Amino acid sequence: MARPRGARQRAPEVVRRLAGEYPGTTKELCALHHANPYELLIATILSAQTTDENVNKVTPGLFARYPSPADLAEANPEELELAIHSTGFFRNKTKSLIGMARAVVERYDGEVPQELEDLVTLPGVGRKTGNVIRSVAFDLPGLPVDTHVGRLVRRLRLTAETDPVKVERDLDALVEPGERGALSLRLILHGRRVCTARRPRCDQCVLVDICPSAFKV
Repeated sequence: MARPRGARQRAPEVVRRLAGEYPGTTKELCALHHANPYELLIATILSAQTTDENVNKVTPGLFARYPSPADLAEANPEELELAIHSTGFFRNKTKSLIGMARAVVERYDGEVPQELEDLVTLPGVGRKTGNVIRSVAFDLPGLPVDTHVGRLVRRLRLTAETDPVKVERDLDALVEPGERGALSLRLILHGRRVCTARRPRCDQCVLVDICPSAFKV
């Protein structure tokens, strides 16, 4: 096909091809194991600066020990630190988890909120985490921007921005609301498997003929 000349023409084709390469719903594409919004919130907070695999090893025990926000809100910090030690930054994460749980109990009657404006008020929850919860747990529009997403969309010239919030806004203008969460997860998978930071495998990429950066990195 002819190479799309602009971001607005390129974006739908990126969405279509990545959906074919990495099929599934946002929940199916999400690598963090969880059964409900509360569990996903715990897992996402723990995922900072560690691998999804590490988080998935820790969370079954946490979910069993603290099955509700009310239980986690009353957790012994030293016991929680020990339980999540292997995920790194365990002291800060412990504070965030207990603070998040208390806020959910006190402000939202024990139910994880759905609106981004509410989610980002919870300790340990920034815009990226809030968008993960919205898109994966609630199937609502939300486009988390991590390092993989930022790298790929700049290579694809869907944005020139480096600030994650500005990247998100640029992508929101190009991508249908219902596609945003899945696109983010597919970009992450593609960034890990094909469009890596140092040596992208352009010869194996489904986007090679429409990517302005192909074979140039």
